[in-house]
Amino acid sequence: MDAAWIFDDGTIGAQGDPSRIHPWWSFSKTIIAAIALRLSADGRLDLDAQGDAPWTLRQLLQHRAGVPCYSRLKAYHAAVARREPPWHRERLMRELRDQPGFAPSKGWAYSNVGYMLAREAVETAAGEPLSTLAARYFAQPLGLTTMRLAELPEDFAEMPGADGYHPGWVYHGCFIGSASDAALLVHALCHTPQDAIHRLGGPIAGRPWTTTGYGLGVMSGEVEAAGRVEGHSGSGPFSCCAVYRFHDLRRPVSLAVFAEGSDEAGPEWEATRIARR
Repeated sequence: MDAAWIFDDGTIGAQGDPSRIHPWWSFSKTIIAAIALRLSADGRLDLDAQGDAPWTLRQLLQHRAGVPCYSRLKAYHAAVARREPPWHRERLMRELRDQPGFAPSKGWAYSNVGYMLAREAVETAAGEPLSTLAARYFAQPLGLTTMRLAELPEDFAEMPGADGYHPGWVYHGCFIGSASDAALLVHALCHTPQDAIHRLGGPIAGRPWTTTGYGLGVMSGEVEAAGRVEGHSGSGPFSCCAVYRFHDLRRPVSLAVFAEGSDEAGPEWEATRIARR
């Protein structure tokens, strides 16, 4: 596993190759939400406006909009396995037509499609693409030289197991970068007030979580013997990650761990182990 970490006093550490480029998978959701919050603070985007849709942007960002996800679609997974080009948006929405949902704010269900809609709202409000916004707000000021939005199979070409996978299958967008840059970014972003976290429940079998919740683009809860954490796990067909800030330790630390395979439990446990030592 490749990992990098930074303590609040600026001390850094690493294992494996912290400069190797990896997909950030669903940590990209944290970036989308952070951009939405910046636009909201600038008065350019209202998180609670409903508009023509039945949901608000805040509900999309917190997975409380009732938007179904393609993770349940057999046809989606079959097409990805065959390394086909991504479906057009219209095809995706047609495939989702019969998937179950719920009325906004009446439940919670993880939805990559919800974040696709959130990304579209952010880009419309800003009049600029996600890649430009992420560079302006985060990559440039924080010196994240490896961070960028993957757009073509060539962006994954040197990653083990990618085998022609197209990042367009991640409909909300997939950022890539090093473990070092991911650790620096989560260190800068993850300071969510506890009253902004939607509580979900208790432990998850086989993973370090003892309590779970979700904020605006962040997974949040407590993990075994390390207290409160905030950030995001992520996975795709050939790799996985855990990118978190550990708030409650004697020395708070922000970590990014990347591994081969698609089981998020591995990097989550490794992040917890590193944080506790």
